[in-house]
Amino acid sequence: MKRLTPLALALVLAGCVNLAPKYERPQAPVAAAFPTVEGTVNSGNAVANEAPASIAWQRFFTDPRLQQLITLALENNRDLRVAILNIEAARAQYQIQRSNQFPAINAGITGQRQTTGKDQPISSLYQAGLSVSAFELDFFSRVRNLSDAALAQFLATEEARKTAQISLIAQVANTYLTFLADEELLSLTQQTLKTREESLRLTNLRFENGVSSKLDLQQAVSLVEQARTTLAQAQRQRAQDLNLLTLLIGQTIPDNLPAGATLATTNLPDLPAGMPSDLLTTRPDIRSAEQQLIAANANIGAARANYFPRITLTGSAGTASSELSGLFKSGTFGWTFAPQAILPLFDFGRTRAGVESARAQRDITVAQYEKSIQTAFREVADALAGQATYSEQLRAQQAVAAAETDRFNLSDLRYRNGTASYLDLLDAQRSLFTAQQQAIQANLLRLQNQVTLYRVLGGGWSEPGPATAAR
Repeated sequence: MKRLTPLALALVLAGCVNLAPKYERPQAPVAAAFPTVEGTVNSGNAVANEAPASIAWQRFFTDPRLQQLITLALENNRDLRVAILNIEAARAQYQIQRSNQFPAINAGITGQRQTTGKDQPISSLYQAGLSVSAFELDFFSRVRNLSDAALAQFLATEEARKTAQISLIAQVANTYLTFLADEELLSLTQQTLKTREESLRLTNLRFENGVSSKLDLQQAVSLVEQARTTLAQAQRQRAQDLNLLTLLIGQTIPDNLPAGATLATTNLPDLPAGMPSDLLTTRPDIRSAEQQLIAANANIGAARANYFPRITLTGSAGTASSELSGLFKSGTFGWTFAPQAILPLFDFGRTRAGVESARAQRDITVAQYEKSIQTAFREVADALAGQATYSEQLRAQQAVAAAETDRFNLSDLRYRNGTASYLDLLDAQRSLFTAQQQAIQANLLRLQNQVTLYRVLGGGWSEPGPATAAR
């Protein structure tokens, strides 16, 4: 049996003992099932037949204009770009830490010429060879655990990037839906203003002919100005929606976007809730928190290793000659082997404090991991409550708007026939406008809740295309 060289023996023995605690995933501190809302009825909407995390965003959002906006955001959004670059930085840090598990071999050539005194001949010494400097023999897995921690940090950063993409898609979708709602509100306000201006014109004629009082005239003027106030607010909100979309997609909104749906014609399917335990695998923010916990667990092993000797190896092999031409001639080869072991004796509690700090950081990370699960549970439960109730709220609000439309038409007819006061007509106008606004807002809330439910259930992640990955 051939004898092992010192370097080969070091590599065989490295990493014999791992002092890191055995990793065990903490129990999820949430109920076994999501709560239900009592008294709700089936919304009647189509229900997706697969888990939200399996539904690509291109299939969930079918509006072609929204799809184009999301694509632009994934290509140009600066926050997402930062998240991608963070992955590259974490990958590089992992590679740096991982390289410490292997000896760094250096090649060198040196030359030295000197004289020992006046009129003495000049002596020369030339050396060339390979060397290994202070390579740590990882008997107690200190370097290995630091490498494992760096790997977990890298994986956590990858999961954080997925979270950033999911959040970006949801934010673009919600902003787009808000824009559609504000466009409907703007159109409604413009129609209402036109109706009130016509009513003001007729009221002014009646006032000039002595049929209506000045009180009726001023009430009509007030309604017109209120509509103009609402119109200015709607115009401002629409412009701000476009500004936010521009920020999210990272460029000016193109003029050649495909035609899209209106808010009234937009519909998103209901989503199955699944079980709370599913969130541990479908939510990238929870997976990121768990990787942080794995890293903290490995850091305990690295800290514990400081109690034991740190053994390093320095060695070199090469040739030496007094003449440069004879540097690689036979008989000039030699080698050195210099292991070193350092055992900590008195460090005034530094090593113990390092272990305690690592344990405390692990406990902090456990609490953060558990909180991420609880937060996810609450987000899903809230969105499920919305899914169970927003459809009924929209139906009821649309019924209110329909009733207020009939009321206004009847009040207008009675006023023209002289059987109702102008105050009744004005009250019917205000109530109808408010009911129509609230119906649009209820529809927006219903759709945005479905976007939120899709996000909190882990929907929206897909591998980037070649163009995006190359950026």
